[in-house]
Amino acid sequence: TLSCCLYLAVAVFSGPATIFALAPENEVTLHPTTWLSENKITSVHLPKGRTRRLYFTLKKKADLMSVTVSPCAVPIEWSLAVRTLKDKPPKKPHWTSKKSMPELWWRGSGREVRIHTYTGNAVDTYTGPAYAPASIYILRLKSNEHDTQVSAYLHEGMGPSGVFPELPSDPRVHTLGVGMTSVTLRWAPSSSVVVKDGRHGNRPYYEYCVLVDRKHNRRSLCAVREGVKKERKDEQMRQRRDKPGKEIVWAPIKDWWWQRSDAPEDRETSTALLDNFEDPGCVCKDVESVCTVSDLLPDTQYYFDVFVVDRVNGTSMAYTGTFARTHEEARPAVTSLREGQVKWVTLSGTGSGQQRERLFGFKPRGWQQNGLLTMHTCNGTSNVKVTVSSKDQELTSQEVGHQLAQIWLHGGPSYLIQLQALAPDASSLPIPKSGSDKFCLRMQASSAYHRRAVPVFPATLQIKSFNKLRTCNSVTIAWMGTEERSLYCVYQRQIPNDAGKHSSTGRCLDPESRPANQRVLCKYFQELNPRRAVTTAVIGELDPGALYVFDVYLMRRWGLPIKYHSKMMRTRSEC
Repeated sequence: TLSCCLYLAVAVFSGPATIFALAPENEVTLHPTTWLSENKITSVHLPKGRTRRLYFTLKKKADLMSVTVSPCAVPIEWSLAVRTLKDKPPKKPHWTSKKSMPELWWRGSGREVRIHTYTGNAVDTYTGPAYAPASIYILRLKSNEHDTQVSAYLHEGMGPSGVFPELPSDPRVHTLGVGMTSVTLRWAPSSSVVVKDGRHGNRPYYEYCVLVDRKHNRRSLCAVREGVKKERKDEQMRQRRDKPGKEIVWAPIKDWWWQRSDAPEDRETSTALLDNFEDPGCVCKDVESVCTVSDLLPDTQYYFDVFVVDRVNGTSMAYTGTFARTHEEARPAVTSLREGQVKWVTLSGTGSGQQRERLFGFKPRGWQQNGLLTMHTCNGTSNVKVTVSSKDQELTSQEVGHQLAQIWLHGGPSYLIQLQALAPDASSLPIPKSGSDKFCLRMQASSAYHRRAVPVFPATLQIKSFNKLRTCNSVTIAWMGTEERSLYCVYQRQIPNDAGKHSSTGRCLDPESRPANQRVLCKYFQELNPRRAVTTAVIGELDPGALYVFDVYLMRRWGLPIKYHSKMMRTRSEC
């Protein structure tokens, strides 16, 4: 009584691991024993670090036998041993009825021989002759990584069992073609699919299943399903992470005792039809040995596995998988921008490819590795998205319209400038005619500006006129400047008296491209107080009663000139 109490106390405070440690590896337990039935797939649950045993005997007339073990998600160790006796145990033993049949075999004299061992996660089959009639076979299974599920199958006699599909002599999966978003695969056909082309209802008995994975190849469909279950379980755990935990209920000691048993558990059931299994997500499910996998991502590595599936017996065999990397997405050519070069770019708001997107590269001069990028659109109502990156890292991104935009380049030795046309708002704009959706923009990159910020714009780009100072041959205009010393140039051009208000100068017309006789004057101006940064100019030698358009340009050597809004004025007819 004292020893029993001591044993129960140790079991309660140490858990099931202590109970399991009390039983040596070769000790035969007094619990119900798992017998491996012939021509029946038996599923066995393997707890981590524990050895499970399955026993079987052969018929008298059996000359040959085969044992097939199918691991699931992790590698396992399994071995097959045979214990031979001189005489079989009596059918009615005189020992107590609590003794299991394998224990009766151990009571007699004999020897045990290990005939096969395997370690891995692939389907493995042992085929060999039967031993002496008075023999019992022991199949030992063990998983050292974590809990898993395996299947075992026993077949007696010559020839294949017919339960597992047959693989060809070359079980490799070959790659026929690789594209940017698709991969074409080919493999040698299985004799099971070619010869045994029966049908189960409206579906064939055998078919191929092609799976795609971005992590690694799979050796069995069971591993695929276990991976799906694990992902779902992890997702559920993340959702329940913030919820309060439930009270832990300890199982009675008798549950620990029976858990040590090698008896079949509830999870050990024969495999049913594959139709009852969860669909692993085959991208190709057919009897043809060619498959094209589409809708892939460019420049991405994928792993491809092919399984030949027996839908009647619910078994499958895996080909040797392969992997391939899809091609990179086609990128437009990168155009180099020279120092201070004014570049005209034409884009389309509704086109594709190079019509909507352009790439430019710029490398600043000097050791500072800084630069100033200026740009604006010249016609149309569409905007342009400008993205600047360096060494595959995005630095800035913004939209640019008809207003002059300045982007300060810093943080890298060279810069990639991506221009992408944005479609206009269809709700507020009329549908453009053919070719009218194209527009151009002007851009310039320069490293001559050495300050740590972009230049300051004038407070307003409006030109003000003074009616009281208007005469028959002169007008007076004024505009806002900046606190930086800059050069301002005034241009004029005479237009017909009946010209409308649309006679203003285009915002992308360069001062250098205008006739020399249109330039009236150029002057330097600087005012440190932004509120008082106003300068004036008196333009004379005009014709009485004539209509003129006046333009002012802020000239800069490190960026595009800033054009003020055109001002239309008429001189007095009588003075």
